[in-house]
Amino acid sequence: MPEMLRIAVPNKGALSESAAAMLSKAGYRQRSDTKDLVLVDDINNVEFYYLRPRDIAVYVGEGTLDLGITGRDMLLDSGANAEEIMALGFGASKFRFAAPANGAWTLQDLNGKRIATSYPGLLSDYLHARGISARLIHLDGAVESSIRLGVADAIADVVETGTTLRKAGLELFGDPILLSEAILVQRPQNRGDIDPLALAHLQQRLSGVIVARDYVLMDYDIPVEQVEEASALTPGLESPTISPLAKEGWVAVRVMVPARGHQLLMDHLHDLGARGILVSELSACRL
Repeated sequence: MPEMLRIAVPNKGALSESAAAMLSKAGYRQRSDTKDLVLVDDINNVEFYYLRPRDIAVYVGEGTLDLGITGRDMLLDSGANAEEIMALGFGASKFRFAAPANGAWTLQDLNGKRIATSYPGLLSDYLHARGISARLIHLDGAVESSIRLGVADAIADVVETGTTLRKAGLELFGDPILLSEAILVQRPQNRGDIDPLALAHLQQRLSGVIVARDYVLMDYDIPVEQVEEASALTPGLESPTISPLAKEGWVAVRVMVPARGHQLLMDHLHDLGARGILVSELSACRL
């Protein structure tokens, strides 16, 4: 039997719950006690290590662990010798500049200024690439308070809605520094050490969960003469599955459709003559 895959998973924070839920839907065991630091999934030949999200890229980059789930922002900030191999579709956020409102700031205004941030590595590379020289103030959190307290002139921070910044009298400026989300990372030098089939299965399972989020399974009955028009509305990934019904002149259709807008699609099918329209959520799939 090949060696177990060693995968790092966030132990807390915004990514932790979503990462565990995704792995569970992908068929992997996950811990039931948040105090557990290691979980062995013998059936799938995987060991999960629960670590601080900011440390995961470092462990993977050093070769201590094979793979890890972390944020793109944390990977880039760490400077670790690890690479993104798959985006996971959750934990989306933007890394933005902000400064006192009504200041009409531009990127060039940051020259010679103090910028508070929890991501000094990421920000340093960004500013250097644009020829901007600024003093970075490294804070572990609550950077929006740094301007009011006189520690910084501007900030660079992860933004979801911007509500916290507005309450602090700040406004965003400039383009996003980074669009981040949860990602799967790997050490480049470890490519040959990981069982390629185990890695392929992991990525296929995770991809199946991602696709399942965006699609639903739709079943409906429809008169034969309306099948062509209904199929144009619901073409599916390959094509609809069409089966004859005991009721003469009717068929049953089963097809995957985008989750977004499926209620409107049900309206159109009903108007066309479809009946018994059912929609089922997907947990996972393999395409």
